[in-house]
Amino acid sequence: MHVQPAQVDAALRAALSPIEHLEVIDDSHLHAGHAGAREGSHLRVVLISSRMAGLSRLARHRLVYDALRQLIPQGVHALAIDARAPGEA
Repeated sequence: MHVQPAQVDAALRAALSPIEHLEVIDDSHLHAGHAGAREGSHLRVVLISSRMAGLSRLARHRLVYDALRQLIPQGVHALAIDARAPGEA
Protein backbone atom coordinates (compact mmCIF):
# COMPACT_ATOMS: atom_id res chain seq x y z
CA MET A 1 0.00 0.00 0.00
CA HIS A 2 1.29 3.46 -0.88
CA VAL A 3 0.17 6.85 0.41
CA GLN A 4 -0.35 9.45 -2.32
CA PRO A 5 1.09 12.99 -2.22
CA ALA A 6 -2.42 14.48 -2.31
CA GLN A 7 -3.26 12.68 0.94
CA VAL A 8 -0.16 14.09 2.63
CA ASP A 9 -0.89 17.57 1.25
CA ALA A 10 -4.45 17.52 2.61
CA ALA A 11 -3.38 16.28 6.05
CA LEU A 12 -0.64 18.90 6.39
CA ARG A 13 -2.90 21.75 5.23
CA ALA A 14 -5.56 20.70 7.74
CA ALA A 15 -3.15 20.45 10.66
CA LEU A 16 -0.56 23.16 10.04
CA SER A 17 -2.33 26.14 8.50
CA PRO A 18 -1.50 28.82 7.73
CA ILE A 19 0.84 27.43 5.10
CA GLU A 20 2.61 29.78 2.72
CA HIS A 21 4.18 27.06 0.59
CA LEU A 22 3.78 23.30 0.46
CA GLU A 23 5.22 20.74 -1.93
CA VAL A 24 4.83 17.01 -1.51
CA ILE A 25 7.09 15.17 -3.93
CA ASP A 26 6.82 11.45 -4.57
CA ASP A 27 10.37 10.10 -4.93
CA SER A 28 9.26 6.46 -4.92
CA HIS A 29 10.42 5.92 -8.50
CA LEU A 30 13.99 6.70 -7.39
CA HIS A 31 13.88 3.73 -5.03
CA ALA A 32 12.60 1.05 -7.41
CA GLY A 33 14.20 -2.26 -6.52
CA HIS A 34 14.94 -1.15 -2.95
CA ALA A 35 13.35 -3.45 -0.38
CA GLY A 36 11.49 -0.52 1.18
CA ALA A 37 9.83 0.33 -2.12
CA ARG A 38 7.37 -2.49 -1.49
CA GLU A 39 6.62 -1.18 2.01
CA GLY A 40 5.35 2.24 0.99
CA SER A 41 5.97 5.61 -0.57
CA HIS A 42 9.17 7.62 -0.43
CA LEU A 43 8.02 11.21 -0.01
CA ARG A 44 9.68 14.61 0.34
CA VAL A 45 7.88 17.53 1.99
CA VAL A 46 8.88 21.18 1.56
CA LEU A 47 6.81 23.31 3.94
CA ILE A 48 6.86 27.00 4.84
CA SER A 49 4.50 28.00 7.63
CA SER A 50 4.46 30.57 10.40
CA ARG A 51 3.75 27.62 12.70
CA MET A 52 7.46 26.76 12.37
CA ALA A 53 8.69 30.11 13.71
CA GLY A 54 10.83 29.75 16.82
CA LEU A 55 10.82 25.94 16.74
CA SER A 56 13.86 23.70 16.59
CA ARG A 57 14.31 21.38 13.64
CA LEU A 58 13.25 18.46 15.83
CA ALA A 59 10.07 20.24 16.96
CA ARG A 60 9.22 21.07 13.35
CA HIS A 61 9.62 17.45 12.31
CA ARG A 62 7.48 16.34 15.24
CA LEU A 63 4.67 18.66 14.07
CA VAL A 64 4.82 17.18 10.58
CA TYR A 65 4.90 13.58 11.85
CA ASP A 66 2.01 14.31 14.21
CA ALA A 67 -0.03 15.73 11.33
CA LEU A 68 0.65 12.53 9.35
CA ARG A 69 0.23 10.03 12.19
CA GLN A 70 -2.80 8.40 10.54
CA LEU A 71 -1.18 8.14 7.10
CA ILE A 72 2.29 6.86 7.93
CA PRO A 73 1.18 3.32 8.88
CA GLN A 74 -0.92 3.19 5.70
CA GLY A 75 2.14 3.16 3.47
CA VAL A 76 4.89 5.71 4.01
CA HIS A 77 8.30 4.06 4.02
CA ALA A 78 10.45 7.21 3.99
CA LEU A 79 9.71 10.88 4.62
CA ALA A 80 12.19 13.71 4.04
CA ILE A 81 11.14 16.99 5.64
CA ASP A 82 12.24 20.55 4.91
CA ALA A 83 10.12 22.66 7.25
CA ARG A 84 10.83 26.37 7.61
CA ALA A 85 9.26 29.58 8.85
CA PRO A 86 8.63 32.41 6.36
CA GLY A 87 11.80 34.31 5.51
CA GLU A 88 14.19 31.47 6.38
CA ALA A 89 16.66 30.47 3.70
